[in-house]
Amino acid sequence: MESPASSESSALVFRDATDADVDALVVLVESAYRGDASRAGWTTEADILDGQRTDPEGVLEVIKSPDSRLLTVERGGEIVACCQLEHRGDYAYFGMFAVRPSLQGAGLGKVIIAEAERQARETWGVREMHMTVISVREDLIAWYERRGYRRTGRTSPFPYGDERFGVPRRDDLRFELLVKPLV
Repeated sequence: MESPASSESSALVFRDATDADVDALVVLVESAYRGDASRAGWTTEADILDGQRTDPEGVLEVIKSPDSRLLTVERGGEIVACCQLEHRGDYAYFGMFAVRPSLQGAGLGKVIIAEAERQARETWGVREMHMTVISVREDLIAWYERRGYRRTGRTSPFPYGDERFGVPRRDDLRFELLVKPLV
């Protein structure tokens, strides 16, 4: 499903990812969060995690899941951002959000998250969006709070020892649940 973007982002095209997008999406997600390349943007996790953020199998799993969508954002025919939307009953889960580091800080993320919320509400009729964020990412949590998400104080453990999620550089990592009403 393709949808044109709003007037603020008229050059953007939103569509569901396909199998052919897997390699480009892995590169995008890795570039936004891991290694020195991620330092070009502000979403880097390079100071708290080494290793990978995702892999082709993880991306393909999201694409193939009947309850998930991997919303892919293109500008000029190039993939510049993505996010996962997963239908979980009364709410949708928002994850795997990545914007090309060189484009971060210019308002693109705001446009993408608003479109993701709109699509989740219209496609599934959900009343809330949930996400988890590494709790030490105060700057990122503050960005989501400015978009209407609230901290719940509910946390879940970081999967230490499972290198599919990265290699922690600290021993105090956990995920915090953020929630936003979509009504």
